[in-house]
Amino acid sequence: MHSKIHAIALDSSKCVGCTNCLKRCPTEAIRIKSGNSKIVKERCINCGQCIQACPRFARYGVTDQLTSLTNFKHKIALIDPVLYGQFHEQFKPSQILNSILSLGFDDFFEISRGADIITEFTKSFIANNTKFPIISSSCPTIVRLIQIRFPGLIDHILPIDSPVEISAHLARKSAMEKLNLVKSEIGVFYISPCPARIFSFQKPVGTKKSHISGTLSVKSIFLEASKNFNKSSEEQPNFYSSSKGIGWAKSGGQCKALGINDFLAVDGIQNVISVLEEIEYHKINDLTYVECHACTNGCIGGSLNMENSFVARNRMRKLIDQYSDCEVIVPNCSLEEYTFTEPLLPLQVAQLDDDISIAIKKMEQIEIELKALPNIDCGACGSPSCRALAEDIVLGYANKSDCIVILKNKINSTIKEDID
Repeated sequence: MHSKIHAIALDSSKCVGCTNCLKRCPTEAIRIKSGNSKIVKERCINCGQCIQACPRFARYGVTDQLTSLTNFKHKIALIDPVLYGQFHEQFKPSQILNSILSLGFDDFFEISRGADIITEFTKSFIANNTKFPIISSSCPTIVRLIQIRFPGLIDHILPIDSPVEISAHLARKSAMEKLNLVKSEIGVFYISPCPARIFSFQKPVGTKKSHISGTLSVKSIFLEASKNFNKSSEEQPNFYSSSKGIGWAKSGGQCKALGINDFLAVDGIQNVISVLEEIEYHKINDLTYVECHACTNGCIGGSLNMENSFVARNRMRKLIDQYSDCEVIVPNCSLEEYTFTEPLLPLQVAQLDDDISIAIKKMEQIEIELKALPNIDCGACGSPSCRALAEDIVLGYANKSDCIVILKNKINSTIKEDID
């Protein structure tokens, strides 16, 4: 049990053990122990549902501070299109970019450029692939979810790095060539809408090393940038006005960019789980491409954002329509250097014991413990379900008396005995 996992941390002074996060966690990775929320390391997929569910803001994403920029000679801000939807429509992308530059960055690079590159790769991959449906690899939470819960679908994942990593590589490469700097002198900071992205940089999937130097949350940058609109330069930055690339910020944007008919765009982690189950059981077999987002409305619904996701989605829709007729030049690069070089492997959620015979006995014991529980999955015990409590009891993390129903019956029985 851990209170700080990957890119999600807990302020224990704010946590009251209310079970809101426990009930929202899609992988049963949360337990309530000693009045505080704890995360089971192996089960966590960094979806950020616990951050959004907490009414006391006890959980938060672990990001860098703006002071980290001083560690580099040349600082580049990686701009996710999500950021545009956080600001009121009166602020144009050029104004937002200038305001961000005023925070101490020397340059910026839009993730929409990397998104357009992946769109071209995907079109080619679809044309030469025979195993369908192809599942988007852009959301790191979904990739980890498949590794943990749907290992049979790993071969369906699109084998290319995320738009963030591709953009980071291109941004650093360009700066090295233009400014004659070495790699270590350039800091590439991603302004992230979710903790899953942050963890993906700590532990990359499909590649050996990340191109990201640090991360900042969309919320923190929004608050700082909002103070600097009057201080920002009047110059018009070279805004990459690709409506397809910008559209990647919201659910359905990838499919629209591909221009295909046999696709499915699904957002919201529980909805994604439902669809992946249907695909795994071969109930859905007429799709070419599946775009999955853990967050409602796509990346604009990330837990590190500022604005309501539906308001932001509407702003993004208007922005996409505004630049729908603009033609852009997609960055020319070798796609082979961005395809996965490391195999995607299933992840072990929980191992009862290294000895298979002991593990089998523990499984039998779990079934015995489960029969003694009320099977109402109330969560009052601190475990998300009665089965989870049975596992925790066998593994030594909990006691049968943690069950409020059993405890109540025991108290009533004791009172009755005293009365008799």
